[in-house]
Amino acid sequence: MNFGSIFLSEALGTAMLVLLGVGVVANVLLTKSKGFNGGWLLINFGWGLGVLAGVYVAYKTGGHLNPAYTIGVLFSGADEYTPGVAITVATTLAYILGQLVGAFVGANLAYVAYKRHFDEETDEEKKLGVFATGPAIRGLPWNFATEVIATFALVIVLLSIGHTATGLGPLAAALLVVGIGASLGGPTGYAINPARDLGPRLAHALLPVNKGAAVRPARTPATVGAGSAEQLADPGPTDQPGRKNSDWGYAWVPIAGPLLGGALAGLAAQVLF
Repeated sequence: MNFGSIFLSEALGTAMLVLLGVGVVANVLLTKSKGFNGGWLLINFGWGLGVLAGVYVAYKTGGHLNPAYTIGVLFSGADEYTPGVAITVATTLAYILGQLVGAFVGANLAYVAYKRHFDEETDEEKKLGVFATGPAIRGLPWNFATEVIATFALVIVLLSIGHTATGLGPLAAALLVVGIGASLGGPTGYAINPARDLGPRLAHALLPVNKGAAVRPARTPATVGAGSAEQLADPGPTDQPGRKNSDWGYAWVPIAGPLLGGALAGLAAQVLF
């Protein structure tokens, strides 16, 4: 496969993942949606099924959909990302760029689907929570550690799935994401994927979701991207009337944490598998 075909496959798959993932959060959070208050497990299953759909769409490239997993495969010592796709600088860039662009596109599509609901929603915190993750208790070193641990769990299991002969890889990956959300998702909203957070966060920054109200980062405990009034190492952004705040001060955590977790899982896989 050439650069363009890898890029397109990963972009389409990641767009499907984020469309369904951001969509389920919008369904649960936005007040006038029919899924309003559907709960944490609905969000977990929505993201899991988004993974299932995205992996099938990106089957040609193995459905990575996540830079942390791509980095995990790279650090595992493998020769190929998927059969027929050698690990090179060019293919690595094609995977990661496709994932980032796809996540941005998927978030924009979810916004279009819920456009009228965003217009009707007056809580700017919920709007950010639809797109981006955030901490339940803001303490950046601990938030970072949570993302490293959760992503390590994700990638090490995904790498082990390749050594089984069941043919249930996409379903196993989907259920794994549901399980991680249910068990390790509470502290940070389980980004476990730099593209999943960065693409939608950028979409939030660029889309006209702000109606001029005072904007703060998401702090609703029962949501992906949740936060709280408790502030530890970083006080976080403050109310700024008339200005949208996408909480870029936190954005490095769901990027650096998953990348480190994925790399550590890849190194561990060299020993374990």
